[in-house]
This record gives sequence, structure tokens and C-alpha cells, in this order.
Amino acid sequence: MTTLWLTAASLSGGLVLGVVIALLRLSGRPMLSALAQGYCWLFRGTPLLVQLLIIYTGLPLFGLRFSVTQAALLGLALNEAAYLSEIVRSGISAVGRGQREAGLALGLSPAQVFRTITWPQAFRIIIPPLGNSVNGLLKTTSVTSVISMEELLRRTQILIQERFLVLELFIAAAVWYLVMTTAWELVQRRLEKRYGRAYAGDVAHRR
Repeated sequence: MTTLWLTAASLSGGLVLGVVIALLRLSGRPMLSALAQGYCWLFRGTPLLVQLLIIYTGLPLFGLRFSVTQAALLGLALNEAAYLSEIVRSGISAVGRGQREAGLALGLSPAQVFRTITWPQAFRIIIPPLGNSVNGLLKTTSVTSVISMEELLRRTQILIQERFLVLELFIAAAVWYLVMTTAWELVQRRLEKRYGRAYAGDVAHRR
């Protein structure tokens, strides 16, 4: 359960921040775009393990202290946002510029154009890569065990110390990860089918 809620919370925070970063990169303002690119360069270019250790053990040296849970959530969300921003950016860029211009010509504000025209179409495009990110994040949460976050892997390590069943417990942990990723794969297929069908219906209606 800890692995599941950690994945969900990290994904939510990472997606919100990822959308903001993607919009900054597409804003057309050099300073904001460079800031967003620098963020992606930093968090995609350094290991998540190092980022977690800096957040949990390094930042307290500067007066910023986080609990294990806070550090795990912050590290995962910040790291995931760098990758999700690229997925979101590519989805937004795939939406025809003419559609956004048509929305503005109809009197919609930029925020309304994004909410009602750009994002619904971009979301259909980003579902497959977003689903892959969720799958990867489920397994990546195991990295937080290094800062004593009691998710699946950390709990497995504790049980190994108590019962001395190394191979058996690691296999059990692997099975649980497989169950969770398989369950998510089924959910992802349903999402892709649902939104893909909606998109196909829109295309048929236009024809």
C-alpha cells in the first residue's frame, strides 16, 4: 500500500509540475524557456538516488529538514516532473497551431483555449507514454528504501533480517511488483481504448 500511494502522490505532483515546466518551455520567452530547460537538464542528468540523498541528508545542512516521507515524495515528484514535462510538451506541440488560433479568434482567452481545445487533444496523445511512466515509477519507488522509506523493498529487507529468507522474500517482492505493474497495464489499456475510441468518433464526425 505504501508503494501504491507513494506512486500516486508522486505522479500527481510530478504531472502538475511537469505541465508547468512544459508550458514554460513553450511560452516563447527565452528566460522562462531556459529556466525550464535547465530544470530538465539537472534532474534528468543526475541519478534519482543522488537527488534523494541530497534532499534528505544534504539540505538539512542549510536548515531545510524533511521527514523520510516528505523527502521521498519531493524527490520522486521533482524527478518525475522533468520526464513528464517532455511528454506533455510533445503532446501539446502535436496539436495544430491553427486550432489554438481559431479558439483565440472566437474570443476565448489563452487559458480557455488550453483547457477546452489544446489539453483534451494533447491528453489523448500523452496517455501511452504517461502510462509507461507510471509503470516505471511503480518500480522506481524502491529507490526510496535508501533513505529508510518503508515501501515494498525496504519492508522486504527488514523481513530478511528477521527471518533470514533472502531468496524467498526477494522473489515475493518481485511477484508483488509484477502484480502491480500488470494491474496498471490493464488500466492503461482501458484508458487508451476509451480515449482512442473518443478520438476516432471525433474524426468520423468531422468526415
